Amino acid sequence: MNQRVSKAGNIKYALSANDAFVAAVSPGETFVVECAINANDGTIRHLGQQLTEADVDLPFVNGATGPIEVKGAKRGDMLKLEIIGMELDTLGFTALWPGIGMFPDWVRQKEFGHLTRVVEVKDGIVHWSDKVKLPVRPMIGVAGVAPVHGGVLTVDNGTHGGNLDVQEITPGNSVMFRVNHDGAHLFLGDCHALQGDGEANGMGAIEIGATLTVRVMLEEAPKRLNHPRIETPTHICTLGCARPLEDAMRIAFQEMIYWLEDDYGIPAAEGYMLLGQIAEARCTQVVNPKYTYICKVDKSVLAQFAG
Repeated sequence: MNQRVSKAGNIKYALSANDAFVAAVSPGETFVVECAINANDGTIRHLGQQLTEADVDLPFVNGATGPIEVKGAKRGDMLKLEIIGMELDTLGFTALWPGIGMFPDWVRQKEFGHLTRVVEVKDGIVHWSDKVKLPVRPMIGVAGVAPVHGGVLTVDNGTHGGNLDVQEITPGNSVMFRVNHDGAHLFLGDCHALQGDGEANGMGAIEIGATLTVRVMLEEAPKRLNHPRIETPTHICTLGCARPLEDAMRIAFQEMIYWLEDDYGIPAAEGYMLLGQIAEARCTQVVNPKYTYICKVDKSVLAQFAG
């Protein structure tokens, strides 16, 4: 039976190397991680419920289970997290919250006020209303390792990962991080049943508790692995986390040019021109302290360079 990492007593609100490990896993080992909903765990109890200010203690949201020790992980390694499966809870929510989202009223902190929509999630469907049914597309919002120094809140992100909010961090795909500390200090949480690009309204995804089945592998880190990378069956993907949005995009594209040159032998100038023709790119969220941008390249194009 796979080791199970409980969320009970193991939820953190910052990614850091300073907390004691809550579990230890070996490279190649498949294990299970329980993740809490993005609010006080247990807060969402029924359809029609409206969250109150007492229910949400900003910025202590997006709780992540961890840190999990990856045995043998050393600084300079690359941690590859393979996402095997996600079992979702049956109630999720999305919400409008003053001061959070694409259109924050920084002065009055009002906008539309507090508004919560609790939804049922079952049989692969988000039941938005009696009439509107949306297919589930599960994803992990927070995934990362301890940063180089100090701690980074789980609402934020960076070169270590964190609150990336990228839909491609989903079963069947792998996400890769540079290890900054021995043991890696892996954190996972903030799962979503569904999220649109931009995560526009702050608590913008269908936030939901989940149980993850994952596996970790260790490899030597590529010299120019500076931000997290993702691999899917069809694409390689690079991420940029920054403000302003243009910088997040530039980082994602730069990281892809590095990958194309180092692993596929495509000179940087040619890779840059190639991205002008084939890049699939978008902003996945604009509501965290730093935005997330993804750049994707179809492997079928890269296969032609191998001939």
